[in-house]
Amino acid sequence: MSGVIDTNLLLYAANGDCPEHASARAFLETVFNDPAVWYLTEGICYEFLRVATHRRVFPSPLSAANALGFLDALMSLPGMSMLRPGPDHWRALRDLVGSVHAPEGNLFFDIRTVVLMRENGVRRIYTADTDFLQFSGIEVMNPLRPV
Repeated sequence: MSGVIDTNLLLYAANGDCPEHASARAFLETVFNDPAVWYLTEGICYEFLRVATHRRVFPSPLSAANALGFLDALMSLPGMSMLRPGPDHWRALRDLVGSVHAPEGNLFFDIRTVVLMRENGVRRIYTADTDFLQFSGIEVMNPLRPV
């Protein structure tokens, strides 16, 4: 399988009150048992921490310690890796922004993820966020949708 795991799947898996919880949790169980390489980004981790601990956004907020523990469990997997920017990150960002029609606001979180994917040769992202469909050269997989 292999690919980037997006914030929304982490949030659904961490929130037992979420309608997508069981499906997202099952997906993460697959990740735990898969020897493939999986990826997160620092941005995805910080976005998870921001939302998972936010009382007005997350229905049952986690403590900072529990949210970090959730990410620690993922990062401790032998096949988990953090995507990092390379020396041409700014150029890659400018190129991608130039290819997207009128990017603004929160789309830049997704743009950063796609730039990191391209820099690191990762083509697949697991997400329920349809905004990723507008980016060429990546494969968007929604593990919550029945096949």
